[in-house]
Amino acid sequence: MKLEGGIVDTIGDTPLIRLSQLFQDAPFDAYAKLEGMNPGGSGKDRPALYLLKEAIRRGDITERSVVVESSSGNLAISLAQLCRYLGLRFICVVDPRTTEQHKSIIRGFGGEIDLVSEPDEETGEFLPARIRRVKELVRQIPHAYWTNQYGNLDNSLSHTEMTMKEICDELGPIDYLFCGVSSCGTIRGCSDYIRSKGQHTKIVAVDAAGSVIFGGKKSSRRFPGLGAGIVPGLYHPEVADEVLYVSDRDCVEGCRLLVRRESIMAGASSGGVISAMLRMKARIPKGAVCAAILPDRGERYMDTVYNDDWVRRELGFDPRLP
Repeated sequence: MKLEGGIVDTIGDTPLIRLSQLFQDAPFDAYAKLEGMNPGGSGKDRPALYLLKEAIRRGDITERSVVVESSSGNLAISLAQLCRYLGLRFICVVDPRTTEQHKSIIRGFGGEIDLVSEPDEETGEFLPARIRRVKELVRQIPHAYWTNQYGNLDNSLSHTEMTMKEICDELGPIDYLFCGVSSCGTIRGCSDYIRSKGQHTKIVAVDAAGSVIFGGKKSSRRFPGLGAGIVPGLYHPEVADEVLYVSDRDCVEGCRLLVRRESIMAGASSGGVISAMLRMKARIPKGAVCAAILPDRGERYMDTVYNDDWVRRELGFDPRLP
């Protein structure tokens, strides 16, 4: 069983574009890595590829395997697509924050949805409850295999060998990297590449207000894919040089700015990354080269980020106002 050819070979080598409108008056150069241009619609195609490919190489996944994972949406879509290509059964454990669009796409690829409707009693977070359910399924289902995006180094390896290498191959060593965090796979992999090359890039982690990854105070978050209620296994204290926290409103406003100024429709996490870059704009020196990783595209958020009524009702502000 091999994971190659066909749609698999289109993963990676996503566009890296200059944000010439949004940062036109800035004394530095700002670029965006458009991970939504991957075939599965997000940067999660990369870890999905490595998590499966390496498990197959080790013999952990065979033709009889059932792949199980906990995801807020994007990784599940990527795994569902690749498991369909391999002819494997795939089960994804999600929670109520996963959008209907994400769930529809997962099912469209033949993936099965297992919904955890109640958060963990001790922490009040859904992630521990989802992981507990994954472990139950692995015990119950013959030949089940958990890809474990939160603790499997194959997740971060995909970004070491693909994402960050692609950025540096095109731009050379950069001065600033802005990266959203959740499982910490992307930032861990990019950090490992930067450190291994002896580069002096300042890594800025963009975390959700209410996330505990970097010791923040836990509170509710409306959007999936940014922040976490527990510290992921891939976290390392040296993955970032600076942490910026963004609110749900920041995510919406960043997304709306991207559309208005660059005609890029990206997901909620991307909006958070853009808001963080704008907040730090005055501190970035002249001539610096900055890159932001935009995790996914925006069509999956039409009922939330890009829905004026939803934003007014759920977040309490009018997104049409400057």
